[in-house]
Amino acid sequence: MKFLRKNPPPLTRRDALRQAMALGMAVWPAWSKASSGWPQKPIQLIVPWPAGGGTDLSMRVLAEEAGQHLGHSVVVINRPGAAGTLVAPLLKAAAPDGHTIGQLPLPVLRHALMHKVPWDPLTDLSPILQVSGTTFGLLVPSHSPWQKVQDLLDWARARPGELMLGSTGIGSTPHLAMEDLLGAQNITYTHVPFRGTTDQMLALASANIMAGVNSTGFTPWVEQGKLRLLAVFSEQRSARWPQVPTMKELGFAQAVFHSPWGLAAPAGTPPAVLGQLHDAFKAAMFSARHIAELQRYDQEANYLDSLAYKQSLIQITQHERKLLQRMKLLTE
Repeated sequence: MKFLRKNPPPLTRRDALRQAMALGMAVWPAWSKASSGWPQKPIQLIVPWPAGGGTDLSMRVLAEEAGQHLGHSVVVINRPGAAGTLVAPLLKAAAPDGHTIGQLPLPVLRHALMHKVPWDPLTDLSPILQVSGTTFGLLVPSHSPWQKVQDLLDWARARPGELMLGSTGIGSTPHLAMEDLLGAQNITYTHVPFRGTTDQMLALASANIMAGVNSTGFTPWVEQGKLRLLAVFSEQRSARWPQVPTMKELGFAQAVFHSPWGLAAPAGTPPAVLGQLHDAFKAAMFSARHIAELQRYDQEANYLDSLAYKQSLIQITQHERKLLQRMKLLTE
């Protein structure tokens, strides 16, 4: 009976409304939506990538795990195109009731800096949590004489403009990573953009370019001995490539690029609903099944709560604004 005395029955909606009005609380609408049976239908999770890819498959595992905690299924809706940025206008147009959320990749922030768009990722979206990030590396052909990053830098410094370095596109994370590294060293180079990983890896393996920066899509090429991985741009060494140093430990403190991604909802989503989404997806991202799925793609859980994730997005935007301005890619 002591237990019952310490835990009175939950308030009815009428009692809660009376208390809220007595205290002058303005949070009743959000509390009401969350406490009146939310979610009331399956939740749509917009994934801005094609079905069947690594990100899509890992997001489906995350969605299934989260659905078990929410009591309703989480349905993945693929909306590929525009380098993963279509999620932003779709979320802005969605009802802010917690039934539509989306994966938020880093290109969304960058695209808004490079182009005039009718949405702002910092004001039109409500961050839920950060989930993970992508590992990027600097690669050269297996027969390249460059065994270390410094070898490449020394050669390029002595021959301004002769280094042909490939990326997956103008303004892509690999492009910004190489610009941050070489620009800080006042090294000029020739940038060769490619439309995708496969095209870039083929050009690199055949020595049509001298070096390249890419995500872990390079894994099979390195494992087959066609490419050599000189360094990674992550905070810590990769579990798959423990012998490969990070740019940071080589002395390039600013050259940290891991393209973090998380989940977001439309701005105006009630805080209580955001809290429930956060708790469900946090539990899902640390499930054994999801952790194993991330490891398949050389990723790790990289959790930030809603507030910390929002602050991180602001800091990333500030850093990339400076880089894009230096590269003359910042929209006026």
